[in-house]
Amino acid sequence: MEEKKDQNGRQKADRNTNELLWQVQVMALDETGGEVINVTLAGNAMPKVNVGAVVVPVELEAMPWATNGRNGVAYKAKTLTPQTAGKSA
Repeated sequence: MEEKKDQNGRQKADRNTNELLWQVQVMALDETGGEVINVTLAGNAMPKVNVGAVVVPVELEAMPWATNGRNGVAYKAKTLTPQTAGKSA
């Protein structure tokens, strides 16, 4: 987990709520394989996520982007909820 920073090295804030933005890497995994994605979370305190924990993103959004000849997908979630043992998503 780390601060999401702007081009000047300052931590970004959500445009609507003014909450600080945090970035966490998660492994999206299914029967065809896996991919590490960066997910942005908003909150004035750093969210707590343990390395290796199984989490479920709440209100996950995928937002395609393109700028200066580059493109990709940005991911944002309201929160990451720990998955309890024996329960599948």
